[in-house]
Parts: sequence; structure tokens; C-alpha cells
Amino acid sequence: MSEQTNIDLMKAIYGAFNRGDLQSVLANIAPDAEWVNYGPDSVPYCGNFNGRSSDFFKAMGESMTGLSVAIERYIASGDFVATEGRLRATARGTGVAIDSPISHFFTFRGGKIASWRGYSDTAALAAAHGGQAASA
Repeated sequence: MSEQTNIDLMKAIYGAFNRGDLQSVLANIAPDAEWVNYGPDSVPYCGNFNGRSSDFFKAMGESMTGLSVAIERYIASGDFVATEGRLRATARGTGVAIDSPISHFFTFRGGKIASWRGYSDTAALAAAHGGQAASA
């Protein structure tokens, strides 16, 4: 796939995510995808979700409300796409607002996401899930 095709696909996937259309998101992820969201164990959606990306999205939905992702930059090289933006939500268990910068790194194989690495302000996420306000 071309770099622009990969960027367009990522825009569509983020759009589906923000609409709550998880089926469309999952349809674009390879079943054996490497899926790692870096951060502490105290954040339910951080960790290694290799081959079970649906568990990652379930953990996000169960632990946050009002979740949205706003991507400000897409960078592509071959089958690799990097994105930069913000995640905004409210921690369900504490009611604390989350507003974190994010960077996501995708690798495509056969038109599907084969690998994803997620980075964010993990201190802010841990604080929100622990009941303390923090922002970056």
C-alpha cells in the first residue's frame, strides 16, 4: 500500500474509534498483531496485548468515559505510520479528567495493522486512575 493510502486508512480507523465503531477498528487489525501500550500496570489498558487487541479496547472502554483521540500529525514511510495527538477522557473509577499527549506507531502488513506501539503521559494516566488530577 502507498504511504498516503496508509495515512488515509489510519484517519478512517481513528474516525471509527471516535464514533465508537469498534468493529470497524478491529476489522483493520491483523489477528496476530503485536499490540503494546507502554505504561504502568495500574492503568488497565497499558501492557502487552499481542494477538488480543480487542482486550485493549475493552479495557479502555471499561476504565474511561468520554474517550476521544485527536490526531494532529501523520508521518508515513513505506508500511510504517506514526501519529501524534491527544487523548482526552475521564477515568471511570475516579471521575478525574485525562488530557494526555499520545504518539502511536503502526506497521501494516497486507492492508491491516500488524504492529502498534502506544506512548502517552503515563504519569498523568496513572494519577487519573488513582484519583489525582494531572495534565501535560
